Amino acid sequence: MTISCWLPTYFALKMARTSAQALSSASGGGCGLTIRVQCLRLPTFPLPCVTQSSPTPAPPRIALIHATSLAVAPVQAAFARHWPPAQCMNLLDDSLSADHARAGGVLSTAMTQRFVDLALYTQRAGCSGILFTCSAFGQSIEAAGAAVGMPTLKPNEAMLEEALALTAFDGVTAKIGLIATFEASIASMSAELRTLAKARGRTIELRTAFVPEAMQDLSEGRADMHHAKIAETAARALADCGVVMLAQFSMAAALPEVQARVVGKVLSSPDCAVLALRSHYIQPASTT
Repeated sequence: MTISCWLPTYFALKMARTSAQALSSASGGGCGLTIRVQCLRLPTFPLPCVTQSSPTPAPPRIALIHATSLAVAPVQAAFARHWPPAQCMNLLDDSLSADHARAGGVLSTAMTQRFVDLALYTQRAGCSGILFTCSAFGQSIEAAGAAVGMPTLKPNEAMLEEALALTAFDGVTAKIGLIATFEASIASMSAELRTLAKARGRTIELRTAFVPEAMQDLSEGRADMHHAKIAETAARALADCGVVMLAQFSMAAALPEVQARVVGKVLSSPDCAVLALRSHYIQPASTT
């Protein structure tokens, strides 16, 4: 008797032995039956290919350091537009601007150390990048960035680069406008722009304008008056500029009204800053 099976050898032998015992018992044990077990090779089927994908990296945590609460909403809106996955951590020290004004606009060693301390705190909190939203503190922000050794942007750094890029015409002096609601920021931003233009081999004509009381309007809930005052000042002082820069993060919401009153491209700090910071983490897709 031949028993053929698809089972592995161990199970085939076990089945054959059981069958033999059953037949032997049925015949009284004397039938002289010979059982030959034939184990057939199991058929093979292609197994599904299982690949283990790399875990998706967690989005970076970005520290947003503010000197006024008025800057929080504009930069949060810019992240929502341009980089929603980023995890934002907000730090507010609303005494920075007041202390800076009382010091006559001078960045003391003590003030710079405060910026360094804020940056070190965000690093310990797990942040991998910092965006300062407070203008007029350029040197202190540079020192903070050096202390932590991670991507650290001044509030207007990216906007200044964008302004130069938009007015890059051979042999033409670029007319760039700067409008601010925090007067102390005009001097520091003007110096930064001129230094950057010189490094790029560019000749610029910079026009500046200050809008008094507009920041107070915004802080007291009169956003429409804030926007209108900025737009009116821009139309009067900066109408023929190729680019107009809004100096403060808190001015971003006034952009549409300003754009309606001037010919040149209007830039806001939050949008330029978020796009520049995102480029440190997200490489553009290859076209090849």
